[in-house]
Formats: sequence, structure tokens, C-alpha cells
Amino acid sequence: MVKETKLYDLLGVSPSANDQEIKKGYRKAALQYHPDKPTGNTEKFKQISEAYEILSDSNKREVYDQYGLEAARSGGPSFGGAGGAGGFPGGAHSFSNDDAFNIFSQFFSGGDPFGGHSAGGFGGMPGGMGGMGGMPGGMGGMPSMGGMGGMPGGFRSATGASQRPEEEVVTVNLPVSLEDLFTGKKKSFKIGRKGPGGSQEKKQIDIQLKRGWKAGTKITYKNEGDFNPRTGGRKTLQFVLQEKAHPLFKRDGENLLYTVPLSFQESLLGFSKTVQTIDGRSLSLSRTQPIQPTETTTYPGQGMPNPKNPNQRGDLIITYKIDYPISLSDAQRQAIQQNF
Repeated sequence: MVKETKLYDLLGVSPSANDQEIKKGYRKAALQYHPDKPTGNTEKFKQISEAYEILSDSNKREVYDQYGLEAARSGGPSFGGAGGAGGFPGGAHSFSNDDAFNIFSQFFSGGDPFGGHSAGGFGGMPGGMGGMGGMPGGMGGMPSMGGMGGMPGGFRSATGASQRPEEEVVTVNLPVSLEDLFTGKKKSFKIGRKGPGGSQEKKQIDIQLKRGWKAGTKITYKNEGDFNPRTGGRKTLQFVLQEKAHPLFKRDGENLLYTVPLSFQESLLGFSKTVQTIDGRSLSLSRTQPIQPTETTTYPGQGMPNPKNPNQRGDLIITYKIDYPISLSDAQRQAIQQNF
């Protein structure tokens, strides 16, 4: 019987889960709540990462099962004399956001968890930290590093990263078309960056756009920018989506606005036109009676996808721009006076 189940619940596993089930639970939860995802939650992501940090280490897991979370954070009870759960050594490690990102980077080292968002390694270090994955025990197979740096409980060296200065965030605007945001296209390109010693190098970046993402959406890549000799790491790249101007549509949330030009005659006598949708379909639009300048026509479900539920779409809203004459001949004036 375990003292508490909070960490197991965060990973969606039972207290009897084996190492593979714990890894599977972390993978699913971390990908869901990663701050770079539309479903992201920074605090939940940190809690999930700490849960994995403890439960993936057999020694810490044993302490957690017997004495609870605070004991696991503090390195376990002091069996040398104080005894019992009340004898924890002082100075419990405060789990940080940096720790969470480091664990995520180690877990997915060399992989592509977002289908375009590289989470590999620790910056410019050769091979990242991926080589640890095959070692027996501990984090992703990493052996327990008890007593490292004099810290109680044997927290791995990744925690030291939180003591380094936060790397500079370099913002890069990324223009994308409305069609790419509708379909969720993968964007691949190469960037120039500085390597160790100031050498120039190329790095390919793959960004998987999610359907319905809006202008202003930020995609963050830690340790992918210029090498920083002061810290030994790399700067953080943050791409900010910019919507390219579209020749036909204007976006309003999930809705798309489309303006149909009409001559003065068409506005009075009617018209028949074809309207193209964002996904390439054709809609027939016709009137046989006069149309008001403020009138609109709405086609439900023909707009942009909802980023939280891409199967739901906004509306296509048709507005009209009437080309009124700027002058009238005497005959035209007389015709209007006789008929209106």
C-alpha cells in the first residue's frame, strides 16, 4: 500500500505500474500539456515532469511510496538516527520549469515529438543527451546519481541547469498563408547560426503547423539558436506566426469574410456569381431582387478550423461592395425619378 497516489495519477498509471508503463504515461501527458501545444499548461507540465523524475528512479519511488512526496523531494528519511518520516534532511529541491524542459529534452532526445518541433538534446552538445537512454536504471534507463553535488536525494545533473542564466530568447517572425493554416502544413527551412568558436553552420527547422492556428501563435525551440560561449548552451528560438494577406479572404477568429463586388445594376436587378472557398470548393451565389449594401450571406462551417477542435469550423460570411456611380446623366436622373 502506497502512502499517496498523486504522482501516479498525474501520469495516468496505477501504483503497480512498471517502468515501461510509467514512460508511456509520461510521454502521453507531457505531449498533451507541453507549453508549446495549444492544449499546453505550464504548471501541469511541471507537475507531470516532477512525477516522472521521481517515479522513474527506483530509489526515489521507494521513498515516495513509503513516505510521500515531500520525503521524495528531500531525499528520503534520515535513517542514520532521526528515524521515521519526521527525519528528512533539510533543503528539499525546488523543482523548476527548467527541470521540466530538461527532462522532456532528455526523454525525446533525437526524436520529433510534435511532428516538426524538435526537442532534441541539450543545445550544441554532440549527440545531445540521447546516449543515456540505453543505460540501465533511473531516468530513461539512467543510473541513480545519488549524492551528486552534495544534494540530498541524488537529483540528476539536469537540475544544475536551473542555476545557469536563462538563455536569451530570439524572436523570429514566420509569415504563413491562410491556406497553410487551414490544412496544417509542415514548414521546413534552414537557418544560419553560430557554432562553438564563432563558426557558421546551418540548422534545419521543421515546424508542423496545427490546423486553425492564429497569428501570434508562438513555437519555441530551446537550444537551437546561436551558441552562447558564456553559458555553454544555445539561445532559444521563438517563432511567431504572421498571417500573410490573402487576396480574397479576411480572417475574423474562426470566420472568414469574403467581399463580392457588385455593379450598381447588379445590386438592383440581381446577379449570379461563383464564390471560391478556402478549401477549393465552389459555391453558387445568385439574387433576383435588389440587395442592400449592409446585407450579408452566411455559409456555416465553411470558415477556418477551431485550433482546439479542428473538426469544427467557423463560417464563411459574404459581404457586398456596390459600385455606385459618382455622377448621373440627365437621362439617368429622369429614369430614376420616373421609376423610384
